[in-house]
Amino acid sequence: MSMLRKSLLAASIFMFSLSGNAWAQATAAETSAAEPKVGQAGKDVIWVPTSQALIDRMLEMAKLTADDRLVDLGSGDGRTVITAAKRGAVARGIEFNPDLVALSKREAAAAGVTDRATFEQADIFQSDFSDATVVTLFLLPALNLRLRPTLLDMKPGTRVVSNSFMMDDWQPDESAHVTEGCSSYCVAYRWTVPAKVAGTWKMAGKELVLSQNFQMVEGNLRQGENSTPIKNGRLDGARITYSVGDEHYAGEVHGNRMQGTVNGRAGWTASMR
Repeated sequence: MSMLRKSLLAASIFMFSLSGNAWAQATAAETSAAEPKVGQAGKDVIWVPTSQALIDRMLEMAKLTADDRLVDLGSGDGRTVITAAKRGAVARGIEFNPDLVALSKREAAAAGVTDRATFEQADIFQSDFSDATVVTLFLLPALNLRLRPTLLDMKPGTRVVSNSFMMDDWQPDESAHVTEGCSSYCVAYRWTVPAKVAGTWKMAGKELVLSQNFQMVEGNLRQGENSTPIKNGRLDGARITYSVGDEHYAGEVHGNRMQGTVNGRAGWTASMR
């Protein structure tokens, strides 16, 4: 690819990538327009709405239920928050542009979901959304990367679903491409925030020494002078699985303790040193 084509492609991605379902971190642009316009410039990106078909798929990937608390970062015209509220969840939108916040509130009222859908004018990088169980976003990769430490510090099991853009080397647990009802920005990615397990764990006269790369786990099970590498180590939120030889371990992480089963039967426990 020529340098000119690369430059044009990069410029195109920058100009038409957007945030949060609609307008991530939109600036309170001085405009007399009563309604937002597709392509309108904002703080970090421009506004392009997410298709309803992709929103539906994103919420399905998150396995959203009425017990969830969803936050949409850069909530734009509020359609993701409103859809989540219609599904029974408590949903919150954080949007920088006050006009879009006002529009979202009107749309939520029209949909009859103001008891479960709320919107606030704020900067997503200065907001506390640590109580959310589902996070949705439509941000540029650099903004995703900036948010990543905050997301990884959330409660294990929190689901993060992004429209179109990745989290650098934090690989998604699931991806989906919507082909019906969506003409652009039609790919969704889901991550589940993993528990933090890197370190040395004591378990019944043995030591489990783990290293961690997001949801992927490596390490060794040590007993005296013997050390056996673990295989297929993985985290799904607080759930950990790995194998040592012919033994398959499955368990749950609770802070500095783990417990579970071996080959579906005998139990095991471990505590962080």
